[in-house]
Amino acid sequence: MKLACSLSSILALAMATLSSAAEPSILPGGKDRWTLVWQDEFDYPDAKLDEQWESQNGPSGHILCSRWRENAKVADGTLKLINRKEKRGGQDWTSGSILTRRTFQYGYFECRYRYAAAEGTNNSFWLMTRGPRPKTGKSFEIDINEGHYPNKVNTNIHNWSDIKVVDGRKTHPSSSRSFPFGTRPDVTIQLEIPVTAKRVRFSSRHPGHFHLGEFRLYAPNAAGFPRALSPTADRDKPGLVNFARDPGTRVTVNGHFDKDGAQRLKHLIDGKPETTWITRRDGVKSVEFEFDRERTVGCVQFLNGWKNRGHWQGLASEYRLEYHDGRRWVEMSAFDLKDGTVDFARDFHTYGLEWTPKELVFYVDGEVLRREKNEFCHSPSPVWLSLAIIKWAGKISDAIDGTFMEVDHVRVYQAR
Repeated sequence: MKLACSLSSILALAMATLSSAAEPSILPGGKDRWTLVWQDEFDYPDAKLDEQWESQNGPSGHILCSRWRENAKVADGTLKLINRKEKRGGQDWTSGSILTRRTFQYGYFECRYRYAAAEGTNNSFWLMTRGPRPKTGKSFEIDINEGHYPNKVNTNIHNWSDIKVVDGRKTHPSSSRSFPFGTRPDVTIQLEIPVTAKRVRFSSRHPGHFHLGEFRLYAPNAAGFPRALSPTADRDKPGLVNFARDPGTRVTVNGHFDKDGAQRLKHLIDGKPETTWITRRDGVKSVEFEFDRERTVGCVQFLNGWKNRGHWQGLASEYRLEYHDGRRWVEMSAFDLKDGTVDFARDFHTYGLEWTPKELVFYVDGEVLRREKNEFCHSPSPVWLSLAIIKWAGKISDAIDGTFMEVDHVRVYQAR
């Protein structure tokens, strides 16, 4: 009997140690504001997942994968939602999606996870009502994060009660914001050794289309160079010469996003940072500047993405700048986000939502990302964890096979 008590004490101590070693929550306003009402640390055998979670088991009409319980695995203290290239449910891919058997109304919702390490994946932590329209508020969806590899956080608020048909297509009120990390809209590349050439080229293999704004190719300048986002950049420093806007410079591209692209091409050099040209969607995107004679370039500036309610969206994740030396293209500068420091598939990050009757506040690693008035999200909802394969998250390829979204914990707090 003494031995049994001793073993029990050891096990209890071990469990307490494990619990204390768990990653602490990052709570808005401090821990004294909140009471933990529900949690899952995924520190149990896989079979116990079904005690707290339901799983989708079937096809998905709006995405490229069916989703099944077999694609949700608990092991080594985390939950893995796994992508597989296999035909099932009438679709070519499978993945995982689960939701809590319990519903919650208001509070602070937190999930620590990392993305599947492939383009084309949608790594989601979200809330959505189920069943008939609720008595209070609307049927809603709050996407705390629909993460896209490698660096993008996407937040959405959907009103599913007020669906309308416009031009034969269903639509509904929604509010979405995308936040790319590790990239920036304003790029300035000051060359340590200026280059002399007749041709300069920008190219990118970024998946999907993106916006390019003002392009500047400055001659070396003793007084320095302006801020790339300045609306008066070409006049901000004495002595500036911008070859991109020279009347003798010819600008060519290898395709436009739409039929108005040729007209919008002038936006690359119109001196207005707020106007943009849109690249084509597929393949390599390129813009070439050909001067009427050789020019010496000491600094390159360009803008990319577009501004939505004070936030930049659609930033290029990869690009290359080159000049032609008369025989071949020579690299001046290159950037690839995948080689950078921000990779939400490599590292765990904590995503949170403070949901009150008045407000929705989105967080990443304890920092406020977005704040919105709560206009219709007033009914109990389960918590969802979902991995999906979708075209608008990037290139669909065999690289997706075997990747997984890995969840460390989910916690729900209510205000004291």
